[in-house]
Parts: sequence; structure tokens; C-alpha cells
Amino acid sequence: PTLRRYHKLLWSKPLPDGSRFNLSDQETGKYLYHHSVKGEFWLSSDTIGHSYSRVKIKKLLPIISQVAPSDLDSFRNLVQTIGGKLIFPSNCIDRKPTINGGRGIHHQIKDRFDLTLECIRRYYQKENSPLVETLERYADFFRLFVDFRGYVEFFLLQDLVSSDYTTINFWMPFEGFEHSPLPADKERYLEYRKHCMAFLEARNQRIQAYCLDHNI
Repeated sequence: PTLRRYHKLLWSKPLPDGSRFNLSDQETGKYLYHHSVKGEFWLSSDTIGHSYSRVKIKKLLPIISQVAPSDLDSFRNLVQTIGGKLIFPSNCIDRKPTINGGRGIHHQIKDRFDLTLECIRRYYQKENSPLVETLERYADFFRLFVDFRGYVEFFLLQDLVSSDYTTINFWMPFEGFEHSPLPADKERYLEYRKHCMAFLEARNQRIQAYCLDHNI
């Protein structure tokens, strides 16, 4: 309930065109809901940081076992703050995966939000990506934000993109989607952890500043 309330407070705000995106948490059976001339949207919370420390991925088990428990705990704790949360459409279309589900199960994404955001950037640029079909099913949602910059600024994701909004600040070196999205060894995992945590901390600060500016 607390997380849902935080989402409602943060994302009930003007869209890039000035119209207001009000969210309701009173609809029976719906986490968050919006209905206006812009359309009808069912939304749910998603975690956008992933420590991988409690997921039984065979490839990662020997890597995770080498990381200090205190480092894993601090990572998991930060992931659970509001900076590590986002909302996506939750309604299933044509019995196919939602964005949340699609990015979680796709072998080229494996729940990494930096890679997901690269797919969203490419979607707005009409470029191909592993999630293009999934994102296209929710075109009415992405249309709300006009373009990639509008999407990033609405959800306070600026610390994950370059200053001109043209590239992603990846958590590990990005060599294309044909390469595994998972860390290959302990050193690469710690690099991933460092950059992911830096983004989550920066987004928490950005959210706090936004709340102070808007008396939330």
C-alpha cells in the first residue's frame, strides 16, 4: 500500500503536452488506473534494479557466492527504495507478456533496466530491439510522453542517460544485444553493482528534490 501511494503521488502530474495524468488507486482489482481522453491505462509497480542475489540463475550462482554478504544486502536494500521502482502498463494484450514480464524473461535483457531503457529509446527512434514487439503493444502508453526525452523526464530517469538523451549510461559495457546481459565474473558483477547503485542513489535524490519542489 505504501509503494502504491508513493507511485500515485509521484506520477499523477502533467504530461509533456500539459494534460494531467491522474492516477487512481480506488478501482477494485486495479493497482493504479487512469482514464481520460488520453485513454485507459492499468498500471503496476516494477523493480528497476536487480541484484540477482536471490534468483537461481545457474550461470550466476558461483559469481554471487564470491560477493560479500554485506555488499549483497546493501544492493538489495537500495533496490527496494522508491528510486528502484517504476510503473508500467499491467494489462495483458493478446495473451502476450506485459513489458514487465517481457523484459524479465527475454534472454537478451534478463530484467536489466538499463537495457530495457535502451529498447525504449530505440522504440521512440523507430529502431529494432529485443523488446520492440512488446513495446509496440503498448504504443498508446508511450505516446503519452511524446518522445524519449519526455518519457525520461516524466519518470525522473535522467541519471541513466546522456545529457543530450541520445545514449544510455549502461551499468556494464554494452557491446550489442547479441552478448549476454549477465555479468561474466565477480569483477564485472561488482562493476554492474556499482553503476546500478549509483543510478538508484541519484534517482532517489532526484525524486526527493522533485517532491520538495512540488510540495509532495
